[in-house]
Amino acid sequence: MTGMAQKRAYLDYNASAPLLAAARDAVVDALAQTGNPSSVHQEGRASKAILERARRDVAALVNAKPDHVFFTSGATEAASTLLTPHYMMGRAPVRLSRLYVSASEHPCVLAGGQFAADQIDTVPVDRNGLLDLERLRTLLAAHDKGEGLPLVAVQAANNETGVLQPIDEIGRLVKAFGGFFVVDAVQAAGRIPLDIATACADYLILSSHKIGGPKGVGAIIAVSDLVMPKALVRGGGQEKGHRAGTEALPVIAGFGAAARVAREQLLVGGWGLANRQRIEDGIRAIAPDAVIYGDAAGRLANTTFFSLTDMKAETVQIAFDLAGIALSAGSACSSGKVGPSHVLAAMGFGDGTGGLRVSTTPETTQDEIALFLEALTKIVARRDRTKPVSADAA
Repeated sequence: MTGMAQKRAYLDYNASAPLLAAARDAVVDALAQTGNPSSVHQEGRASKAILERARRDVAALVNAKPDHVFFTSGATEAASTLLTPHYMMGRAPVRLSRLYVSASEHPCVLAGGQFAADQIDTVPVDRNGLLDLERLRTLLAAHDKGEGLPLVAVQAANNETGVLQPIDEIGRLVKAFGGFFVVDAVQAAGRIPLDIATACADYLILSSHKIGGPKGVGAIIAVSDLVMPKALVRGGGQEKGHRAGTEALPVIAGFGAAARVAREQLLVGGWGLANRQRIEDGIRAIAPDAVIYGDAAGRLANTTFFSLTDMKAETVQIAFDLAGIALSAGSACSSGKVGPSHVLAAMGFGDGTGGLRVSTTPETTQDEIALFLEALTKIVARRDRTKPVSADAA
């Protein structure tokens, strides 16, 4: 395109959503505040008011109490804090002896936080990416409570496939065996309605930049602050002692604004299936041999994870990028590394070579989808032209 800017379509919202105007404005306004939220003078109180408004807005997104929201530097820190054997009920220690996670979890959960490797059990998922509930039941039934209580951590929605886990059912199972339940709601928040109480979750993990807020801030949301993990970051006692360090007011303010917009969007039913349906109908028409993963399970309305026969995911991703399409080959949460998808491997698809993730927003335009399908048509045509002719065909 000589002399013309290439048209581009951003279809990688699960990696990071573009900063919303409301979030940007909130960040800028908070940057002008001088006071420390912990200071009692007028400037400090003004900063504290911004902080607490954000806390209320984030809480409202998942129907939680504002004083049960604790801000962190992101979802990874939140996971590292919650995935620990060391909890407290007031000043009394509560020991958790084993961690149970699904095989398709985000790497920050699969890493196990502060649990040793021999304290972690991985629960398999089926070919649609759904947790094996009977296997979890067996593991929990065999758990020795004399050594400590069980902790279960599961994603509400998978970051690669968009597959939705039956969180309510899992939560009830965990509670039946006296365990604690952590739900990674990073991809689900703002995309599906969430209620921490009805999900039987003890703790939720959220991330600002997945819902159009700034990067560098996340949250732990507790159904109650009666039992909480020992603080990972200790010092000045901010966030009720659960996360020390002066709060990063500008990004927290942006997080709150993004949560407010996300909640408003949910209330008007903004996440319909039309875009995903058009994308997947197009994929199947252009490449009948394509595999769309998790399509027999409930999934996020904005997520399609697929692969093309005889093509490496990273090769196709580069081709899309050159054609002006931003999407991911698997997860984009490992410092840009592209490799086998542990999610696909867990689902039983070969060695987990990789898939391509298209993730949209209600604002994704029909022109952007058309650009994606046009690029896919050219990529598949090039593949078919270079395929060796079989002896039978000859």
